[in-house]
Amino acid sequence: MMNDLGQAFAQAFALVARLDPQLLDIVALSLKVSLTAVILAALVGLPLGAVLAVERFRGRQAVVVLLNALMGLPPVVVGLLVYLLLSRAGPLGSFGILFTPAAMIVAQAILVTPIVAALSRQVLEDAWREYEEQLRSLGARRMTAAITLLWDTRFSLVTIVLAGFGRAAAEVGAVMIVGGNIDGVTRVMTTTIALETSKGDLPLALGLGVILVGLVIMLNAAASLIREAALRRYG
Repeated sequence: MMNDLGQAFAQAFALVARLDPQLLDIVALSLKVSLTAVILAALVGLPLGAVLAVERFRGRQAVVVLLNALMGLPPVVVGLLVYLLLSRAGPLGSFGILFTPAAMIVAQAILVTPIVAALSRQVLEDAWREYEEQLRSLGARRMTAAITLLWDTRFSLVTIVLAGFGRAAAEVGAVMIVGGNIDGVTRVMTTTIALETSKGDLPLALGLGVILVGLVIMLNAAASLIREAALRRYG
């Protein structure tokens, strides 16, 4: 058994070392889907977080509670809802994007947006409490203040976006449902690992696992470096 595992690990590292074309295609698709989803989530989540941080309106607290709750939304539930929306019988079925990378991007964006919005709202609200009087004395309106806070807290917000990317890259349930795990079309790292492990093809699963773990480590290292740079610059 140990010999088999050792051989599987050796073959996995060999796949990574020689840049196996199949492995690279899977990694490239994974990065394309996750990066696109995170960009969309940031475009929606960061402004939403900024508005919730500086604006006061009826129902605001309910929105904040909902966003916090959606951070723990089960991925398979998101996958099911997106599947129903994009299926031929669904309201968005005419777009014909079910079982395509576009459907996977939609599912991941829905999962990541509440995370980006909720975490950025907390960061921006803390900054608003600290700088509210100063910004008001300069005549800044709330939306101008929100834009100013987005820029001033950009280092913290980048770490939030990186956390969102890590969440998207590690997702398997939703993308399996809406993508179908089609070889060469919608097969990403997480779904390939699940499939190949069930088939007993450990080398490819382990090779992708090594890359995925390395990606997570690099993301955390990048977030730490950004935080340290911010502390050195702004104290």
